Amino acid sequence: MKAWLLYAQRDFDWHRDEQWNETTLTRDLELASVFAAMGAGDEFLEGVAKKVVTVSLDELDDILYRQAVLRDCLSHEAVVRRLYAIAVEAQETERKSFYWGLTASASSVLHAARDLVQAYLASLVKLRQLADDETSSFESAGFRRFFAMVREALPDDYFAAVKYCLKELRFNRGVLMSAQPGRGNKGTHYVLRRPHEPDPNLIRRLFARRPPSYTFRIAERDENGARAVAELEARGINHVANALAQSADHIKSFFAMLRAELGLYLGFMNLRNRLAKRGLPVCFPVPFPVEQRRHSFSGLYDISLALRMEHAPVGNDVDANGKDAMVVTGANQGGKSTFLRSIGIAQVLLQAGGIVGASAFEANVATGIFTHYKREEDVTMQSGKLDEELRRMSEVVDHIRPHALFLSNESFASTNEREGSEVGRAIIDALLEARVKICLVTHLFTLAKGLATECAFPAVFLRAERREDGERTFRLIQGEPLQTSFGQDLYRALFEEDAMESDDAGHMQERSPRVKA
Repeated sequence: MKAWLLYAQRDFDWHRDEQWNETTLTRDLELASVFAAMGAGDEFLEGVAKKVVTVSLDELDDILYRQAVLRDCLSHEAVVRRLYAIAVEAQETERKSFYWGLTASASSVLHAARDLVQAYLASLVKLRQLADDETSSFESAGFRRFFAMVREALPDDYFAAVKYCLKELRFNRGVLMSAQPGRGNKGTHYVLRRPHEPDPNLIRRLFARRPPSYTFRIAERDENGARAVAELEARGINHVANALAQSADHIKSFFAMLRAELGLYLGFMNLRNRLAKRGLPVCFPVPFPVEQRRHSFSGLYDISLALRMEHAPVGNDVDANGKDAMVVTGANQGGKSTFLRSIGIAQVLLQAGGIVGASAFEANVATGIFTHYKREEDVTMQSGKLDEELRRMSEVVDHIRPHALFLSNESFASTNEREGSEVGRAIIDALLEARVKICLVTHLFTLAKGLATECAFPAVFLRAERREDGERTFRLIQGEPLQTSFGQDLYRALFEEDAMESDDAGHMQERSPRVKA
């Protein structure tokens, strides 16, 4: 049995290696807070989110498949949580059972596997009952296939047959097996046989002639004889024990996979519920094929920031459909980095088949999501900041493909205006020619102005809004790059406030009466 709730025709690779930029992407977009919200205090769910969300789907059908499953989950949250609880209960059953892999004894393997399958029956019955009750209420192809598979694989006669087999494998009437003499009269071809069914008529059973047989008894202290008989019995039941152990392993892996795959959708439900409690909008993003240039949204906000703030963050509306680049400039502390992060998180969640923090969001699927953010000074002093930036950019170029999404935040600001603009422009032009979609936040006026006047590719230019009095609204508006980032606003906010506090402290000291000793 296969759950197949994450993909239509295959399992997710839970043993995958970490992607080369996974740690960087998680750090730059502050995805850790998103994963924590999806976990809602459950380490397992948080681990599932970390494992799955960063593996971007690049096939439109796969994204739509997950979105349909997630819609069903949001519409039937109680049922899905009940289904998840069944999978958890089954795994807890396995943990409480003895593991037969610790011993080589066939009888021990058979005994442990038999008890484990017996314990799994309760969870399988609950699963079948839930499938019978809820099949008609789910609409997604994923859940319909899943429930149909459960009903087909677990019919009523399956449970009757399993119960009968488990009862027979207790060998209450002894072990019946056959063998043939081999070379040197050594036994070979040991086969476990089904015991003869007893005659239901008690009188005939008591007086019926028994088949001829030979019996031998082992002395109470004959340890070698007892060991030899145990070895003969083990040869007879070995294949059955292995087959039953494999069946138990199959049921175990099914419930483990079911729990993990449902865990992603429970994570999205937890995230939705957390944001809904704060009155923040969420939506299902509309994905488009990779070749199209689609990128428009309304009310887009940074989920990671929203999870840390007590009040709602500012959302942004942008229509960048048909554009290869978004260039963001403007006032310091105006929300540019937050805006860039909101775009990155939304794209990651879109390509995980999840929900997005916005009133509406649409974008083309990207072949990869790459970030290049400014870093703090290297404390080891092994290289300069520009060297470190170029090294990371080289790694990005080695892995990036056409139709990828590249997010740049203050790249090459570690050098002077002229050199940083020249390096940045050369890289941006090369990426645009390679059909990479770019979202760029920069303070380099020469770079931004050059792109606005000379760029051969369609781009939209956004500016962090600043009012006449210097107030930041944290909204982005369309506008050409300005030559100033209004750093004097920050200077006045910091130093004039400090000066006023110092003056106030001085006046207080002058007004305070002196106390004579």
